[in-house]
Amino acid sequence: MTTGTPPPRRPTLADVARKSGVSVALASIVMRGAEGASASSRAKVKAAAAELGYRPDSRARALRSLRSGLLGVSLSLAEPFHADLVDEIYAAAELRGFDVVLSATGPRRSETRSLEALTDAGCEAVIAIAPAGGAAALAAMDARLPVVSLLRAVPSVESVCTDDAAGIRQAVDHLVGLGHRHIAHVDGGTAVASAERRDAYLGAMAAHDLGRHATVLPGGPDEKAGTAAAALLPGARRPTALVVFNDRCALGVLDALERGGVPVPGSMSMVGFDDSQFARLAHIGLSSVRQDVEALASSAVERAAARLTGEPAGLREHAPSLVLRNSTAAPPAT
Repeated sequence: MTTGTPPPRRPTLADVARKSGVSVALASIVMRGAEGASASSRAKVKAAAAELGYRPDSRARALRSLRSGLLGVSLSLAEPFHADLVDEIYAAAELRGFDVVLSATGPRRSETRSLEALTDAGCEAVIAIAPAGGAAALAAMDARLPVVSLLRAVPSVESVCTDDAAGIRQAVDHLVGLGHRHIAHVDGGTAVASAERRDAYLGAMAAHDLGRHATVLPGGPDEKAGTAAAALLPGARRPTALVVFNDRCALGVLDALERGGVPVPGSMSMVGFDDSQFARLAHIGLSSVRQDVEALASSAVERAAARLTGEPAGLREHAPSLVLRNSTAAPPAT
């Protein structure tokens, strides 16, 4: 038996990346002709590929093109509202032939890792619920597979969200209609959509010629932040109504007020945002701006499927509605 010289090893994408001094992910973007690489990076990668004689493996490309039928969803474990959305995403995904893969974020698991896990799992597209990461990072991921940002408008990435400004205007309009003039806003701190809702509140107060009464209290997305915000309410010049960033924060405010002997709505009216399951509990009865969970979830799944067919990214906004319960009434007589 004779032993011949082994054939030369075929250059790989990793070889191209190493020679051009870029990451394998960036080299892949260049070789696929996808967006997300600078002109200089493209030139370096193309030159390295030509020098090495690299050619993409058509068999591997064909295998990658096979549909996995998996739709990834990144969500926060700390947000009950995300669970409401996921329940509807499951229903919408099943109608379109997708299986859903969940990947959560939490104190010990970053959003980046959550999204990477979905990519590693072979998902065809990803829905990121209220992503907090930078727009550039989401756009870079979108260059590899379609990404839908749900509840947050992100430039250059398919986005499905609620018209937050319209929801806040409805809340302010309702309270003004009841006779309130001293209406304050508990904002969401650094949470997604906080700035949009805060600006909408200030605009709505100005539209009613109540800008001089506008007050923004620092808050956040959870009950603890609401409790802290309630402690900042002034005494003698306390507002008669609050528009709160979301229902969880509103629950913290509500608890603190009731423990402090400030009845709701007898002495203070309150409107939350989300119309979460907590808001609907009979003993809470929180008036809240309703986000259309079914429509948001269905739209997110539909847009993920559309992106897989090559449709360009865009923005889809859904109209909210104000659900009235027991937490709003006319201001107390002075």
